[in-house]
Amino acid sequence: MNTGALLQVLQQQVQQLAESIANTPATAAMQPRFDSQLFNQRDSRLSHYLTEVEKNLIQLKQEVENQRQQQVAFLAERIVAQITALQRELATLKIREQNTTVVKSSSDIYQTLAQHQDYERRLQEMLRDKEHQLIQQTTLTAQQQIQKELAALEGRLMRCRQALKRIEKQIERRETGM
Repeated sequence: MNTGALLQVLQQQVQQLAESIANTPATAAMQPRFDSQLFNQRDSRLSHYLTEVEKNLIQLKQEVENQRQQQVAFLAERIVAQITALQRELATLKIREQNTTVVKSSSDIYQTLAQHQDYERRLQEMLRDKEHQLIQQTTLTAQQQIQKELAALEGRLMRCRQALKRIEKQIERRETGM
């Protein structure tokens, strides 16, 4: 394959990447998305990384015209690595969005924390009430029914406490600037 055809293939890949990025909602990343050796950017928006790839592609075309083989080889490898990294980022973006909680404003996160603390308090009260009811029951079927309800409440309380821990960690990360 000649150099012109390779440039055209790279151009097509960059265009496809641009379309994919344009169709992706802009999400902020808490850490740099890519290694500093791969991109000069430290931004969280994929469109800015794409701009860097496009600039490198323009520079590659100029180096081809000037017949600078070392620069052509270096830039071609860099562009391919950058395209691959962006494609991988796009492919894992949806998974990451599902695994992370939505970044909220400070007042929202403290409000959510208070709400979950209230849930925890109410669940603990409900557990105490059910335990008291269990002690008072005389029939086996009634005791079994209340034990099932207790197990369900304990599961809800456990999930509530896990959510509280996640919220507290999120607040801690925000306050420490991580």
